[in-house]
Amino acid sequence: MLLAHELLGPAGAPELVLVHGITDSHEMWRPLLAPLAEAHRVLAVDLRGHGASPDGDAYDPLSYAADVVETVRSVEFTDPLLVGHSLGGLVVSAYAAIAPCRGVVNVDQPLRLAGFKDGLAQLEPMLRADDATFQAAITMMFTAMNGPLPATEQARLDANKRADQQVVLGTWASVFESTAEELDAQVQAIGGAVDVPYLAIHGLDPGPGYAEWLTALIPSATYEEWPDLGHYLHLVHPARFLARLAAFEASLPGGQSA
Repeated sequence: MLLAHELLGPAGAPELVLVHGITDSHEMWRPLLAPLAEAHRVLAVDLRGHGASPDGDAYDPLSYAADVVETVRSVEFTDPLLVGHSLGGLVVSAYAAIAPCRGVVNVDQPLRLAGFKDGLAQLEPMLRADDATFQAAITMMFTAMNGPLPATEQARLDANKRADQQVVLGTWASVFESTAEELDAQVQAIGGAVDVPYLAIHGLDPGPGYAEWLTALIPSATYEEWPDLGHYLHLVHPARFLARLAAFEASLPGGQSA
């Protein structure tokens, strides 16, 4: 599926792909787009079932990733740096498992999905109820994760949010329906195929032993925790995030400063 997208920055500049999280759109990245586009060709996509992109028939990580690959190829990118937030972090990880890229930045998306299963199970009845109850569950979940996100940014995100019940349930279907062992196997299939430099930055604590687990899954991974910054850490401290992204990019083979 060719995704709705925005393309910014000078032709021929280093390629950067931005992928948002569940219920968000590429507008989530808006405060970072102009500074990133100064020295990059930036592609910011709306995932299937999100933003201005059409719905899909499946919402698993590989289906999401295949759409991004198709869209990347349509704009003639050949060697992008991938940056994904939340669900987008899982999607760019899956992308790196199936298509070439020069590196991955995962913003606050734990890959240990088996650990997500127990917490999500508590919300499942609300998520499967009527739309008002579903919307309340989504609001409750994100409010608990937002941390010190400024009220103005929260209002901006809310204005661009598209919380579609079927899309959300489809995205989390494997978490609901799979055993912990099956989820581990799914993650192993994706993470085990990632062999490019990989930076994971977390504003929420993903749990004890996660850093060791991640680097065992993806030996090229670097794990960082930015305590108490919440799920949208890149919007809480955009200058710090841009600086870290620049440093990571400069460390890649061939180098390049964001």
